[in-house]
Amino acid sequence: MSVLSGLRESPDGDTDPSQSPRAAVTYSVVVPVYGNEATIPQVIERLAALAQRVEGGMEAVFVVDGSPDGSLLQLRRLLPASGLRAQLVTLSRNYGSFSAIRAGLAVAQGEYVAVMAADLQEPVSLVEDIFARLTTGAHDVAVGVRQGRDDPALSSLASRTFWGLQRRFVQPDLPVGGVDMFGCTRQVVTELLRLDESHTSLVGLLYWLGFRRVEVPYVRLEREHGTSGWTLRKKLRYMNDSIFAFTDLPITVLITAGFLGVLGSITAGIVVFAAWATGNVDVPGYTPLMLVLFLLCSSILLALGIVGSYVWRTYENSKRRPGAVPMHHELFPAPPPDRG
Repeated sequence: MSVLSGLRESPDGDTDPSQSPRAAVTYSVVVPVYGNEATIPQVIERLAALAQRVEGGMEAVFVVDGSPDGSLLQLRRLLPASGLRAQLVTLSRNYGSFSAIRAGLAVAQGEYVAVMAADLQEPVSLVEDIFARLTTGAHDVAVGVRQGRDDPALSSLASRTFWGLQRRFVQPDLPVGGVDMFGCTRQVVTELLRLDESHTSLVGLLYWLGFRRVEVPYVRLEREHGTSGWTLRKKLRYMNDSIFAFTDLPITVLITAGFLGVLGSITAGIVVFAAWATGNVDVPGYTPLMLVLFLLCSSILLALGIVGSYVWRTYENSKRRPGAVPMHHELFPAPPPDRG
């Protein structure tokens, strides 16, 4: 079943991208959009310039992820006159950046596909570098690796801590600064879309797939407009999804804690029995007894919560709901070349 539904007729009359006459597309750039009204003109301008520089046709796939501002209107107003071949996918509500990227990958036509944010903190030149690495044939996946960032000190510290925990407990082969931007071949896109999982990490799935990876260094730029939607709450949820989707760490912790608890109980039992046999056992107090009960009950509830998290994720995946529901899909073909 197609990821897209409710296709909207595009300005040139095409309604189905799979059946419309299109020139060959070598490169696709997927851009999730949420709260980026101020940067949309620059993004379009720079992608249009990039399309003129690369050899082979290039398209941009904008996915509006339920953005509450005027991003959608900006795209509809600017794309027809931009000279940039583009697709515009509008999701029915906000599903999150990973679901939006997945929706964009599903309709991208290029043999090489890159993903970039619409806030321009990753320079468009990085897309060109990623495509250059992929077209050599030596690599299947190229990821942008931060060599530095112009973010505030607190934000930078929080980011390093977050990705450090990801590397330590989830996927050790992740780059130190994390992955905000990547590109891959058509084969990798196909395999990535086959992994139809919910409550997971797109980057985690990309690294789980393997293939031949290469890291492309870049310096993350300072945000010029708006504020980041990558809040602490979303980071914690992302960490939670990554842990339960790609590691058995919670179960391992439970087993270890249970094993240590059994050893401690046996040791304590031997001590208590020896004290009872020698007549040194006093009447047990109320406070120690209640503390032990509280500890045991809390441990049981924690264990049930961890096991329940796995059960819930299994149940959610069994529903087979799509990660996102596109509402409209519009095409903006590039103008024909000037034959003079």
